[in-house]
Amino acid sequence: MKGIIGKKIGMTSIFGADGKQTACTIIEAGPCTVTQVKTQDTDGYTALQLAFGDKKEKHSTKAELNHFAKAQTAAKKFVKEFRNYSIEKALGETITVDIFAEGESVEVVGTTKGKGFQGVVKRHGFSGVGEASHGQHDRQRAPGSIGGSSYPSRVFKGMRMAGRMGGDRVMMKGLKVVKIFPEKNYILISGSVPGHNGSIVLIQK
Repeated sequence: MKGIIGKKIGMTSIFGADGKQTACTIIEAGPCTVTQVKTQDTDGYTALQLAFGDKKEKHSTKAELNHFAKAQTAAKKFVKEFRNYSIEKALGETITVDIFAEGESVEVVGTTKGKGFQGVVKRHGFSGVGEASHGQHDRQRAPGSIGGSSYPSRVFKGMRMAGRMGGDRVMMKGLKVVKIFPEKNYILISGSVPGHNGSIVLIQK
């Protein structure tokens, strides 16, 4: 496995050699610093801990500052562990977007946009109870029946109802690396990735 931490910049589209237009997401991936190397002998499994994004020292605890000092780097905002990293890196080394190649298939993990408390029409795609005729009042977006009366005398677990929507951790698979700009640490991923502009995402393979 290999991966990198990035920040979603926005979306654009590019034209390929065949003239086809491809919608892409721009991600500022890295540079990430290796802040810890875990091995089978010391931790029971192998992993690389990567850190991304600078952070002011006054907003960091002493434990964090001492941890980052071992890697001879400044305080960082985001830390993520990647298990069974396929590229050998030492403590304090930097990982850039060069670990990926154009045309490569990757997975992107992010947190979806939070949409707050939503009804069943928006959250689950319900069509509402029916028309506004025949004495019905404000039923266009209602959920309808949610359970029986005498039996089972309760609402089954998992019933699709109104509630909080969004804010979920989602992995998008089968996305392709369309283009890489190493000088800007930009990587263009085909399609959309979860999260708002400025949110943190993980690109891995």
